[in-house]
Amino acid sequence: MTLRNSLVWFRRDLRVDDHAALHHALLSSRHVFGVFVFDTDILAGLPPDDRRVQFLLDSVRELDARLRSLGGYLIVRHGRAAQVIPALAAELDAESVFANRDYEPQALARDRAVLETLRAAGRSLQTFKDQVIFERDEVLTLAGGPYSVFTPYKNAWLKRLAREPEALRPFETAPHAAALAPAPADHALPSLAALGFVPNAAPIARPGMSGAEHLLAQFEERLARYDHDRDYPALDATSRLSVHLRFGTLSVRRLVAMLQARIADGSGGAGAPVWLAELVWREFYMMILARHPRVVTQSFKQAFDAVAWDDGPDADALLAAWCAGRTGYPLVDAAMLQLERTGFMHNRLRMVTASFLTKDLGIDWRRGERWFALKLNDYELASNNGGWQWAASTGCDAQPWFRIFNPVTQSKRFDPDGDFIRQYLPQLARLSGAAIHAPWLARPGALAQAGVVLGMDYPRPIVDHDAAREKTLARFKAIRAA
Repeated sequence: MTLRNSLVWFRRDLRVDDHAALHHALLSSRHVFGVFVFDTDILAGLPPDDRRVQFLLDSVRELDARLRSLGGYLIVRHGRAAQVIPALAAELDAESVFANRDYEPQALARDRAVLETLRAAGRSLQTFKDQVIFERDEVLTLAGGPYSVFTPYKNAWLKRLAREPEALRPFETAPHAAALAPAPADHALPSLAALGFVPNAAPIARPGMSGAEHLLAQFEERLARYDHDRDYPALDATSRLSVHLRFGTLSVRRLVAMLQARIADGSGGAGAPVWLAELVWREFYMMILARHPRVVTQSFKQAFDAVAWDDGPDADALLAAWCAGRTGYPLVDAAMLQLERTGFMHNRLRMVTASFLTKDLGIDWRRGERWFALKLNDYELASNNGGWQWAASTGCDAQPWFRIFNPVTQSKRFDPDGDFIRQYLPQLARLSGAAIHAPWLARPGALAQAGVVLGMDYPRPIVDHDAAREKTLARFKAIRAA
């Protein structure tokens, strides 16, 4: 049966091409409207210059422009989505709302509320898989349960994809665009100020579908070297596409299909399968969150909820120093300053800084996770939670608790000449490549020649790594002995 009117609710999928919900709505409806809601339940508590809101608005503007080029337009509302969507469906007399599925607990609760309200009014909510290749129950063990170790999950994921290549088939929209409802004469989009926000001095570069395409084209040129270069933060070696995956300005099916082609013809080198594994990690953590929503507040390995993390004023002061990039460990501080100034942090540095907070400072991983959630451009709950629990040794397939990153060793290995450190800590720029990783160990003459006065130009270490390591080992051994 053909629907008279339908509403496509854009959320984490701000694109026109290869869009599951839009595709199905266009095929089943005479008139299709699109809407994006700046959800006050999500925006509440964000700083007024949160750069992600600017990125969203710019991406929404481009989405509207693309829809208009196809004969449609995008309705943009500001309010509680759980109330706005049913009200808009009634206003448009839309028989059904189409949306792509989200897997975060808050989103699932919101969608249940929308579904109930729509049903009470004789309308429906139809949801589709779009932001992943395989959902929570599609890659299971032989016993029919979820995986808790990544490598077997990845192998099963790849085998399923080999059996089901249609999983990468794009959802066409442009050929069916005649069903899009045309824009009214007074159509307009809100300003950033109308949403209650102000511009950020360092906005996220290249928003929207065009931004994603630009970054993908650049990254394809570096893809073959990704397996090696990805660990060095001073190199422009990563894709920077994580924020576009987060907001869906680029289809994950498009990325996996590209990688498969590059692996098949050899042009992807050793980098293509490594980057594909990163996309599978993303889906692994989404599956873990969907199957075990308790990880939002609890350790995946429940025994580790008994870890006695340090708390109180001293821990608060250490946390503040970590947030501000004032720990006295240059690689950690440069990484935290990169996050503060740009909203981006290199993946190797996410591991280093998370390990430092939990293993060197003894602070609960949940406190660091909350800081990253506030600051990361590409923040999404599943990956952030999974990464933090990996570093803290409390998660599934996590770093073993007795393996503790040495921040100086990591610095020497992955920023050997100190190029990344100098970018964010210019006060250390004149130190040699050998001294810059641990300024407190440099000869006094070398410090003087470089114009560095420890405790003034740059802090002394707030913790001794060797002593902190022993304390962390004891902290976890106490759990094992209990």
